[in-house]
Amino acid sequence: MERKLDLDSGDIARCRDAAGAIADEVLGFAANRTTVSIERAVLRWMGVEGGDTDCIPLVNRVVDAAAAAGLLARGVALPFASAVRASGLTPSDAARAIAERRLSLVAPVAEFEDAARATARSLAAAGSDRVRHTNRTRQRFLERLGEGTRPLLYVIVASGNIHEDTVQAKVCARAGAQVVAVIRSTAQSLLDYIPEGATTEGYGGTYATQANFRIMRDALDEASEDVGCYVRQCNYASGLCMPEMATLGALERLDVMLNDALYGILFRDINMQRTLTDQAFSRKVSAAAGLIINTGEDNYLTTSDAFDAAHTVLASEFINEQIALRCGLKPSQLGLGHAMQMNPWREDMFLYEVAQARMAREIFPDCPLKYMPPTKHMTGDIFRGHVQDALFSLASVMTGQGIHLLGMMTEAMHTPHIHDRTLALESTRMIATAARHLGDEIEFKPGGIIQTRARVVLGNAVGLLEQVRDEGLFGALANGRFADIRRTPEGGRGLEGVVVKEPGYWNPVEHELDALLAQRAAEVV
Repeated sequence: MERKLDLDSGDIARCRDAAGAIADEVLGFAANRTTVSIERAVLRWMGVEGGDTDCIPLVNRVVDAAAAAGLLARGVALPFASAVRASGLTPSDAARAIAERRLSLVAPVAEFEDAARATARSLAAAGSDRVRHTNRTRQRFLERLGEGTRPLLYVIVASGNIHEDTVQAKVCARAGAQVVAVIRSTAQSLLDYIPEGATTEGYGGTYATQANFRIMRDALDEASEDVGCYVRQCNYASGLCMPEMATLGALERLDVMLNDALYGILFRDINMQRTLTDQAFSRKVSAAAGLIINTGEDNYLTTSDAFDAAHTVLASEFINEQIALRCGLKPSQLGLGHAMQMNPWREDMFLYEVAQARMAREIFPDCPLKYMPPTKHMTGDIFRGHVQDALFSLASVMTGQGIHLLGMMTEAMHTPHIHDRTLALESTRMIATAARHLGDEIEFKPGGIIQTRARVVLGNAVGLLEQVRDEGLFGALANGRFADIRRTPEGGRGLEGVVVKEPGYWNPVEHELDALLAQRAAEVV
């Protein structure tokens, strides 16, 4: 990556040092805890699927039973494996029997503990085999079809009906989309369970379920063959079911998942103890499954001024990078987020936005940065909106972004129709083609507006990160350091689902994840 901004390497190193200390604090806290959503993810990895007669997920019923029996602090895996072994049932059938109280969930007695551990390891290993298969299948698609040029063009479908979503997704793929996300139904992130089955009703989006993941995966594989380019599937590993969503993404071969605890804390009021613990596990899953994670820093600028608060985005990117790397993710899996959200009438706005986009690219050269379109200053004027999106597309291609969420001219009016998406794809492809190598041809004026802006944002990020390091991330969030929003360690949704681990806690899926990560590292070498 050619350095054109003359950024201070010492400032970048200070940012990474401070972010590393913050990451160590967060992961140290998470290592001593588990949550109900982590334990449910363990059961899903071990093969539990389906719901009871009331459509309550079986994993919820088993974890609730474990909590009632006082077993969660040592992990659900061993008592569940003991029940599977004793009954001779499949994992799903054993879970159903526990839900119906035909089978008890208890810790195995000493003489049967080794046998129960062997069963747990076997079930966890079966989940790992399935994830290895999805990784190989994705790799074969990429080797045979490729993914097209970057930035990858990313669109959203969200009709509420998964079957209608597949129709729209195929249309988008034929128009040039390389990533298709099914946005979740409004407030699903606040549900402490994942609905079961294919869904045809949703408000503002479509429910994320295992069945819906499969349906969309099949549709995008078909579209990939039709267009001769692998179309990536995206959904959301966030909210109260973050670890489970990541696990389902791993099992069902999603490719990209939004995954950012800070987003959930700030914008969904999810308890920070809960979601930071969940995030550590979910990122290990994503790392092992070869998923690209997208982070949510772009949202900060919807509540804070995009000019004054740009350094908070960069600071959060450093924190997310350091947490992710410690969880086993590679830089090529880090879709760190940022956005073009400045007032379009600010003089030299485009220069400031180019400065920030290029700065992110130079600081995180190996990451497929996720660049988000202007939304805050969209008014419903479709002609002005189309111009704003064109400026965004130009900034994206000339600064070498990795994943480009398309802006829509009808932003702020309604959920975009399919022809809105098609027009956005057409215009973005035209701009990307016309300016493909513009960034290679440009040099920035030494000490000019662009270089100066980037240095100022970086310098402010140094100060913020060192302040957060000294306060601790929990304290910084309580003091409103990000997005001008204050949260407390005891506030928000989901704290009751956090469990401090007792001596003897055991999770065979964590061992499987470590093995998968070691295997992926060896393959790279």
